[in-house]
Amino acid sequence: MSTESAARLRRIPTLTGTAPDIDLDALPDRPEDLAHAWIEEAVAAEVIEPIAVTLATVDADGVPDARTLLLKDLDERGWAFSGTGSSRKADQLADRPAAAMNLYWTPQARAIRVRGPVEEATREETEADLAGRSPAARALVAPGDWRVWRLRPDRVEFWQGSPDRNHLRIVYTRAAADQDSPTGWSVEVSRAAG
Repeated sequence: MSTESAARLRRIPTLTGTAPDIDLDALPDRPEDLAHAWIEEAVAAEVIEPIAVTLATVDADGVPDARTLLLKDLDERGWAFSGTGSSRKADQLADRPAAAMNLYWTPQARAIRVRGPVEEATREETEADLAGRSPAARALVAPGDWRVWRLRPDRVEFWQGSPDRNHLRIVYTRAAADQDSPTGWSVEVSRAAG
C-alpha cells in the first residue's frame, strides 16, 4: 500500500455512529434473542436496510465469495436466507455447506457476525418464502428453482464499536455436548482493540 493512499484512507472519518446503551448484566441466554433486540433497535433508530446481510461462502477451490442479501428469518433453527438453486451461492453451499454472515449498522456502530453449517429449509418454507415475494420477483424464478437455507450458527459475535477502539465483543459459542449448559450456549464478554 502506498504511503499516500494509506494517509488518505486514515483521514476518512470512521466509527461515527453512536452505540446504544447495553446492560451486560442482562444479556439473554440465546444469541437469537440478542439479535432480535439489536435488529429492533436498528429499526427503531431508522437504520437503512437493517436486515441486509453479507453472506460469505467458499467455492470449490477454497476461495471465499461474498454477496449482500436479506435476512429472511431468525430463530432457534438458524438464520434464514434465500436465492435460486441455480446460483453460484447454491453450488457453493451444495459443495461446502457452511457459511459466514455479517450485519453492520453504521449509525449504531454495531455488527453481528455469524458462522456455522448451512442446511436447506423444507419445501413448505421455501414455497412460503417465494409466495411472499412480489409477483414481478416471482416471475424471475424458474419453477422449482427457489431455495431457502438456514445457517445454524456455532458462533455468534455481537460487536459494538467505540471511538477509542476499545470495542465491545459479546461472543456466543455453541456449548460442547459434555458441557452443562441449559441453553446450549456459552457467552463471553470482552473488550479489545480492533
